Amino acid sequence: MNSAHPLQSLIEELHRLPGIGEKSATRLAFFLYRAPDAYVRSLSEQLVQVKERVKLCSVCTNLTEKDPCFHCVDSRRLDDILCVVETPQDLFAIDRNREFRGRYHVLHGALSPLEGIGPEQLKIKELVRRVDGGGIREVILATNPTIEGEVTALFLAKILHPKGVKISRLSLGIPMGAELEYVDEVTLGRALLNRTEVRN
Repeated sequence: MNSAHPLQSLIEELHRLPGIGEKSATRLAFFLYRAPDAYVRSLSEQLVQVKERVKLCSVCTNLTEKDPCFHCVDSRRLDDILCVVETPQDLFAIDRNREFRGRYHVLHGALSPLEGIGPEQLKIKELVRRVDGGGIREVILATNPTIEGEVTALFLAKILHPKGVKISRLSLGIPMGAELEYVDEVTLGRALLNRTEVRN
């Protein structure tokens, strides 16, 4: 086994990370090799701690160290509005805005039959259980504006409507400064459906 083998193995492992190409993986591997030992040890310890200490909140299924998570125990939040998102990253994006003051539910993905992701692979049963528990007036379906996100939103709306809660969807449209010829079909279609009246 030659001396380059550990670096090559590290490059291959980094290359498996989402969004990391071979060049980026190589750059990161050599950065870590040159980094101080204390930094590398700290990084490896943080990775282990994330795997050992971070778990799913028993209420909203968000990632947390304490159960329930701080969103679920925050008494300042509204209990009757529930925002459903695909991933913890989506929750962070919405919460960073500080406009939404209700509760969250994380699905951990979107329906995608081609990838073998059906309702059983998502946290849909947990969502239905929360709605059945009462006290929720509105469910906001904040899934992504993708084919999978749209299918997931339609599926959730179908099973939640009979429960007597208001179902809403995030308003999607064309961003300011965009040219129509470059806007994707899903965004353009949603913009047409959510068109507003122009008043004098």
